[in-house]
Amino acid sequence: MRLAHLADLHLGFRRYTRQTAHGINQREADVAAAFRLAVDEIAAVKPDIVIVAGDVFHSVRPSNPAILDSFNQFRRLGEMLPDTPVVIIAGNHDTPRSVETGTILTLFEALPNVHVAASEPRRLVFEALDLSVLCVPHSAIRASPRPSMRPEEGFKWNVMVTHCEVAGVVPGDRSFVEYGGALVEPGDLHADEWDYVALGHYHVAQRVTSDAWYSGSLEFVSFNPWGELQEGDRLGWGGAKGWLLATLRDGRGTDVEFRPLQMARRHIDLEVIDGVGKTAADLDELIANRIAGIPGGLDDQVVRQLVPNVTRHVARDLNHAAIREYKACAVHYHLDVRRPGVRREVGVSAPGKQMSLDEIVTDYLERREIAPGVERAALVSLGRRYLEQVEREITEG
Repeated sequence: MRLAHLADLHLGFRRYTRQTAHGINQREADVAAAFRLAVDEIAAVKPDIVIVAGDVFHSVRPSNPAILDSFNQFRRLGEMLPDTPVVIIAGNHDTPRSVETGTILTLFEALPNVHVAASEPRRLVFEALDLSVLCVPHSAIRASPRPSMRPEEGFKWNVMVTHCEVAGVVPGDRSFVEYGGALVEPGDLHADEWDYVALGHYHVAQRVTSDAWYSGSLEFVSFNPWGELQEGDRLGWGGAKGWLLATLRDGRGTDVEFRPLQMARRHIDLEVIDGVGKTAADLDELIANRIAGIPGGLDDQVVRQLVPNVTRHVARDLNHAAIREYKACAVHYHLDVRRPGVRREVGVSAPGKQMSLDEIVTDYLERREIAPGVERAALVSLGRRYLEQVEREITEG
């Protein structure tokens, strides 16, 4: 049996200021285009079942265009694969804080052969496939007691789909990880009892066990795509995004194939320029050289240039007219200029490093008492993001 596994579509995601000719945020259009392309490719492969492991939308209340386009794409998928069931669960972005509010995902149940688990765990049986699918959406993971995540007997194939953060999978740098994920211990998945576990929430494709996988997102839809890009490099995907085709074999395990999508544009993290001992003219030249070295050019790409150890007066003397031109050419060009760390004497004569403002705020937010329901990781990340924004505004004058 073949299973198409995708997750974290984040339809309606908006970023940066560039708009299309129709007045739509360019990144929102890119994300929608990635989903349309995934639909085409899945239809061409003709799997036995399609599973969407949460976060169909970026917001609990997506825009009308995002709702309409997603409905049309799922309808189109159903027309091309009329006998193929589509299973959708809610992720944290699809789940409202109030149960009474409801979720837009139930709209898709109006389509033939589409099955949605929005809040409660749901076990689906597809007799023609001799398949049982346990759906555990985000709110069910958050519930207490948590539902049992074990298969039923009597079926040839048993699959579970859930949206959560599996403990130990996310690396030390959490800056690119989505907020609000429900933490699950690996043993709670009972992955060895399932033929396949389809996971959502983590935006980089990754194997958790031989039969449990994150498919990753179809596009760069986090607020730190650079950390996401570095994680993709670490895992061997580079800047690729896509979906998974899992082939379940009787008694022989599961073969999983990563199916990359053609991206609308690249995310490019240029080689770091160390600002130590350099004048503004030196940095202007190095920045221009990095831009000139981009394969295919800067136009319509998303690019970051990190330049640490730059004093404030040097940053103010940079060629900001040229920087504005770079920004006008790219969908987004981020010149990330950072001030050097400050060293001081601690105690009598022991050398030490003065904590930066970022470190002070992080340490404070990680230790202070917070109100019930507040995600500490989200609070810390938001505080650091505000500091970075202010520093960038000061640096760029």
